[in-house]
Amino acid sequence: MNAPAPSHALMNIAARPDAVMVRGEGSWLEDAAGRRYLDFVQGWAVNGLGHAHPAITRALATQAATLVNPGPAYFNAPALEFAARLAQLSGLDRVFPCNTGAEANEGAIKLARKWGQLHRKGAFEIITFHDGFHGRTLATMSASGKPGWDTLFAPQVAGFPKATLNDLASVEALIGPDTVAVMLEPIQGEAGVRPATLEFLRALRALCDREGLLLILDEVQTGIGRTGTLFRYEAAGIRPDILTLAKGIGGGVPLAALLATEAASCFVPGDQGGTYCGNPLMAAVGNAVLEIVAQPDFLASVRQRGAKLAEGLRALAARHRLGEVRGAGLLLALELGPDRDAPTLVACAREAGLLLNAPRPHCLRLMPALTVCDAEIDQMLTMLDALLAD
Repeated sequence: MNAPAPSHALMNIAARPDAVMVRGEGSWLEDAAGRRYLDFVQGWAVNGLGHAHPAITRALATQAATLVNPGPAYFNAPALEFAARLAQLSGLDRVFPCNTGAEANEGAIKLARKWGQLHRKGAFEIITFHDGFHGRTLATMSASGKPGWDTLFAPQVAGFPKATLNDLASVEALIGPDTVAVMLEPIQGEAGVRPATLEFLRALRALCDREGLLLILDEVQTGIGRTGTLFRYEAAGIRPDILTLAKGIGGGVPLAALLATEAASCFVPGDQGGTYCGNPLMAAVGNAVLEIVAQPDFLASVRQRGAKLAEGLRALAARHRLGEVRGAGLLLALELGPDRDAPTLVACAREAGLLLNAPRPHCLRLMPALTVCDAEIDQMLTMLDALLAD
């Protein structure tokens, strides 16, 4: 194998270790030096089926040999199938396939503002939440509540007052004549896996119905089986007006989707688009992923493995006097407490052959493949136990 090219040509947008990853299989990554890593990050929860899943490999190879991209001005069969599958599975009516979670959320913001122009006398404000994360475009950064992002690329896009998660009164206090929607993640991933309670989600749905507002759910991280149901909102027994998906929907390739009810779907030709949006190569992968993940037995296995992982993490927390375990399914966080530095632990784990994520200074986030097996969960817990003991 040829030596990897030098890295200095890449823009410095992430603090990366020196290892260069060259191949993956299931829950495992391998670098150019031949070292293997047990991967409990999986590209920040994008590889729902793990690395190099055969169904994704087949979909890519077959579709690449047939049609890659006729352009968004024409229908193509994989995109039509993808939209129909998502509409049927979600209970929503219209689907805009796109490329990234930020793009899907940007589209959701545009759709809500267009709906406000048509139905709420030009209302444009979207209530979002402190510590929320919706992407890295200017509008989605402004919608996010991540500390420091309110000035990073000032001036921000106006129209995103911030409420407090699980505090309905804080939402009600922000509603005014310019309010058109409420937007949130059912579980705040970048904040350290902070769940909205199911009662809060139901209360938000009722509040939006009462006030004539749209409810937008950002399920970029929680959707497509990650929490043990295909969509997190199913656990609350509600349905949003607008839904965004990405990460797991493509199994690792750039694929996302903006979904809406018929009543909220007010785009007309020219309002939204994108050169690569709905291309058949990515849509074929999305169809392959949904064919697997939407099966009841597969979702049951996610819940079983999530329960096993959570139980193991709680045992570690008790043994090492750590904090709480939060999350659902295979999206979990472990609070380390103020005396343990999560980025340092992540670096030590990587040296030991285990890949973890630290979204906050004293918090680990675990996002393994939905296909992770019991033996791999046990191996990860053993490795983490030894690291915590050190």
